[in-house]
Amino acid sequence: MKITIKAPQKSSHMMKKILTMALGTGLMLSSLESQAFTQPTHKRLVEDAVAYMAAHPDTTNFAKLSATVQAAGYSLEQFADALGQGARDVDDFDDTYLCGAVTGDCVPAPVFGVGSFVATYTAWWHFQNHSRGGDVHGNDLAGYNYSQIPVKGTEDTLLGTWLVGDHLDDGKGGMTGWCFWRWCNEDSEYNSYEITAKNYSVGSYNNKSHYENFEKAAFQPIDNLGQYWYNEFIKTPTVQTLGFALHTTDLLQPHHTWTTSANNHGGWESWVEDNYDAKDMNNDAAITEAMNSFTPIPVGQNDIRPLLTEGGAISYGQGGIVLSSTSDADRSEVAATVIPHAIAMVVHVLNHAVERF
Repeated sequence: MKITIKAPQKSSHMMKKILTMALGTGLMLSSLESQAFTQPTHKRLVEDAVAYMAAHPDTTNFAKLSATVQAAGYSLEQFADALGQGARDVDDFDDTYLCGAVTGDCVPAPVFGVGSFVATYTAWWHFQNHSRGGDVHGNDLAGYNYSQIPVKGTEDTLLGTWLVGDHLDDGKGGMTGWCFWRWCNEDSEYNSYEITAKNYSVGSYNNKSHYENFEKAAFQPIDNLGQYWYNEFIKTPTVQTLGFALHTTDLLQPHHTWTTSANNHGGWESWVEDNYDAKDMNNDAAITEAMNSFTPIPVGQNDIRPLLTEGGAISYGQGGIVLSSTSDADRSEVAATVIPHAIAMVVHVLNHAVERF
């Protein structure tokens, strides 16, 4: 399926290629609430990164970005809006189903009234655990794994209890729910193992045993998610696939590098959205300083994961207080660090990506 952003004036063939938003075969979207930076915040971070580039053409690759967008008859605002929407939409992917240990039924979201902190199971791919080293997939840093959460909260424990024995949907004829005598419950709604897990296994490997019991399941880390979509962008440049890759600003959300669904996770994210402007979180000088915290992606290379992991190290090392504190002072201090760094990280990716356009 292809969705094209319509320009206010006749667009060129090149821009139709660049600003055509292509969804992968079988990828579906839902409208459920997210578990990450809130969706408006995800979009805002990207829009602010584009605005920063416009304000700093001498130190960013803005000239080339602007020329490409203008040549196609699009305004910079339209481009930023579409790019930010891509980053926002990743939380709505209906691509991850867990199947019940007893019933065998496969569902994309909790059905037991805890949607306020886990809206859909696609969220399990949005973590990178900085409290330990590599994982069973061969990644340098692990993704979400319930058994390895360093500081479990109430919601984490509830999930681990409710989802015990559940497995990732791997299609018909694959893993099943618990078997009684010779009868096993089995269902399949979306082959998340062969599609989603496979897509996000960039540079690593999967085995069904990695996903057969939720309480021990090892989900691929978010830097692989970002790399998968960036690779798709490199192959066929579209605003949407680039936007998908930019959902990785979750790495500047401390709960996503401490891999917890609890510990004031939702409260912190709502506070950021509500106070974004009042706290001047996108302060220009702070973004400029944050730019120096990252190692630019080398010319001629397309691996953005080292850059993304640098962002994760910042939120893990400097943002942990928001897991235990809800004070305005503590949250303000963390936000003043992680938000400018999230924007700066996006700028670095865009500086590299614009060369592909």
